Amino acid sequence: MLRIAFSPIYRYALPDGHRFPMGKYDLLPEQLLWEGTVTESHFFHPELLSEEVALLTHTPEWWSKMNELRLSEKEIRAIGFPINDTFVRRGRHISYGTLQCTLFALEHGCAMNIAGGTHHAFADRGEGYCCFNDQAVAANWLLQQGLAQRILIIDLDVHQGNGTASIFESEPSVFTFSMHGERNYPIRKEKSDLDIGLPDGMEDDAYLKILRETLPRIADAFQPDFVFYQSGVDILATDKLGRLNISREGCKERDKIVFSFAKQHHLPVVASMGGGYSPRIADIVEAHANTFRVAQEVFF
Repeated sequence: MLRIAFSPIYRYALPDGHRFPMGKYDLLPEQLLWEGTVTESHFFHPELLSEEVALLTHTPEWWSKMNELRLSEKEIRAIGFPINDTFVRRGRHISYGTLQCTLFALEHGCAMNIAGGTHHAFADRGEGYCCFNDQAVAANWLLQQGLAQRILIIDLDVHQGNGTASIFESEPSVFTFSMHGERNYPIRKEKSDLDIGLPDGMEDDAYLKILRETLPRIADAFQPDFVFYQSGVDILATDKLGRLNISREGCKERDKIVFSFAKQHHLPVVASMGGGYSPRIADIVEAHANTFRVAQEVFF
């Protein structure tokens, strides 16, 4: 059974006029329930990330700064969200939700987080709407617990997973793969184990060809035993920040390629939703919903 991390705190309220579409965290579960893709029994309420687990990934100074709300104006601007206790608790629930998903994935093959994909969070700082790096937190916990030995992070958000790349730069047990817009945020890229920078305007066929050819090569060379998938839908042609030209069907096929790859290689996979900034929130929700539909189709 597909298990999905979701908490009402994901709906974190932003000031009027903020461009981040927080409403998707309400609408996506509602859509999946309404159409019958999932039932209430598929959802679980994630617990709160503990300091002990967080410090496997983040520095003590960053952890205390966040939880004591001691960030400088520069650090707050880098994150891009108003920082308060609710925002910090939200980040802790999201990160622990992805961690809890790993146990469901080990049991059932696949699990998913309605939020997460906070790949711009570094060990010692936050950026780009991200404060704690949920997939890095979960990956480091798996390694520490001996539940995985070779972890592959597939990051297909339109923005490079710079925080994730930095965190695992010297960790041979984690392979970071980021396929992103070469000229998009962040301007200064970190070094993943494999970075594929894409030109502005890339369309479905070229994008999907690269992905189909790349994943088997990584599997052959690295031999992973666990996968995290950052499935941002800001690759869509409709996305106001994405600069690629991928259709909704192309985005859905991308998800199918990743989930089928994991299933074929008997790899447990945890997906976090990542970004999406299309002007019509229906475009964002539908593309995210496709990720859940495909997971159900491939694994269940």
